[in-house]
Amino acid sequence: MARWVLHVDLDQFLAAVEVLRRPELTGLPVVVGGRGDPTERAVVSTASYEAREFGVRSGMPLRLAARRCPDAVFLPVDGPTYDAASAVVMETLRAHDGAVVQVLGWDEAFVGLTTPGDDVAEAVAHADAIRAEVLDASELHCSVGVGDTTVRAKIATDFGKPRGTFVLTHDNWFEVMGERPTTALWGVGNRIASRLASHGYDTVRQLADASDDVLTAEFGPRMGPHYGRLGRGLGATTVDDTPWVARAHGRETTYQSDLTDAGEVEAAIRLLSQQVVDDIRREDRACARVHLKVRFAPFFTTTRIRKMAEPTFDPDVIAATALELLDSLDDDRPIRLLGVRAEMVPPEGGYVPPRTTGRGGPAARDPGLPSG
Repeated sequence: MARWVLHVDLDQFLAAVEVLRRPELTGLPVVVGGRGDPTERAVVSTASYEAREFGVRSGMPLRLAARRCPDAVFLPVDGPTYDAASAVVMETLRAHDGAVVQVLGWDEAFVGLTTPGDDVAEAVAHADAIRAEVLDASELHCSVGVGDTTVRAKIATDFGKPRGTFVLTHDNWFEVMGERPTTALWGVGNRIASRLASHGYDTVRQLADASDDVLTAEFGPRMGPHYGRLGRGLGATTVDDTPWVARAHGRETTYQSDLTDAGEVEAAIRLLSQQVVDDIRREDRACARVHLKVRFAPFFTTTRIRKMAEPTFDPDVIAATALELLDSLDDDRPIRLLGVRAEMVPPEGGYVPPRTTGRGGPAARDPGLPSG
């Protein structure tokens, strides 16, 4: 018997859902983000493959996307519709024989499977069956990465896109990944890659062979060895379907016009605080810490955190705390973005240990998240 990890990732998810309900958009460059207005401050959540040919990418400002692809169809983010489509897909995965499913977000999940033999072809057969089952249930295409760890399965998916299956295991890890830059690894961005490069670790193989002492000195005792393990493709070998419990709820808004008036700022923070309280009341866990995020014009972002004297559901108390944190910055520049986040008291029995998926747990279902 052999145990496998499959990473299922829906192709161009948000755009694909929009094309399903607007078939006339088939084959056109489609960009989903914000309120669908490229003149506003917002970012691309998903671009169809046709739009990506023009250089449009997730996380890109809509204004830039419009310049790169002026003929693109811009559509607003529709969370409830994507929730419904995602739910169909996740239930389909759970219905697959022997599957253990760990949801990572709207459009992706790990699936754990055990096969009678140890031939990877058996796992590939499951992957191909899952792609067919998802398409039949939802009319959405997906790609599947097959691996012997969560890290390898996650990375394999990109090689299978679109509408394909790719295998990445101990046997072919260095053949496929060895000479690729460290940014090809899950969780290694440009900043981390630059710090690794300063020690001579430019490729995945070099990182795999890196000294733990050097990595620990650069990144600390937890993250240093973690990056070394990433270089070797190591990660969890089992899929954890334990329901994820949120530690906090937050709301943030990017304003179409910078906030310059103190009254406007206070009203904005009070609105965000009320929205956050509505969220944490559904969890029935009070706010223990308030996090403030503020982005000053043109693009300087900072965060501040304060522990509450006692947990609260009072939006006025949360707003007052956020305003005090803002005042402590002593910065009168115009404000482009505000965010208020309520870190809740732990649930009874505490939190389950963090999942070793490489990202510290599942992604929040945030319309601003990039989608494959």
